[in-house]
Amino acid sequence: MSNIVDIKGISSVLFVCMGNICRSPSAEAVFRHKMKAQGLSLKVDSAGTLGAHTKEKPDHRSQKAGIARGYSFDGIKARKVSSKDFNDFDLILAMDNDNIEELRKIAPPASQGKIHLMLDFAPGHEEEQVPDPYYGGAKGFDYVLDLVEAASDGLLAKI
Repeated sequence: MSNIVDIKGISSVLFVCMGNICRSPSAEAVFRHKMKAQGLSLKVDSAGTLGAHTKEKPDHRSQKAGIARGYSFDGIKARKVSSKDFNDFDLILAMDNDNIEELRKIAPPASQGKIHLMLDFAPGHEEEQVPDPYYGGAKGFDYVLDLVEAASDGLLAKI
């Protein structure tokens, strides 16, 4: 976590994965739930580096795993990261290094410092990146939730 800037006082977080149908909407749902449970109110959204699934609901397997843990995916629809996001969000958390690379290509120089890996906020985890569960089984979606829950807790502890 040594590369993380001071995030106290942030008011908005964007979670990013490739298609915005598995990992980042799960992170959005988890973080929103945990944030509200702590009485916080931040702007929270998710997006993808690709626009192939724009306007689609999150993957049914992500929803099933998340709903089983009490998370709501209401109102979450896939969208592509836009240049406006770099102005609208204080912190942009990517699920893996490929997403970081794509974000860095399109982010203005002044916004580069907003981009971090989600798991930079998950102390004690060996994983550095949230793996894409799309082509795997149901256990992959549960594992994604385990990771984003830990990172959400770590993030909230720093806000």
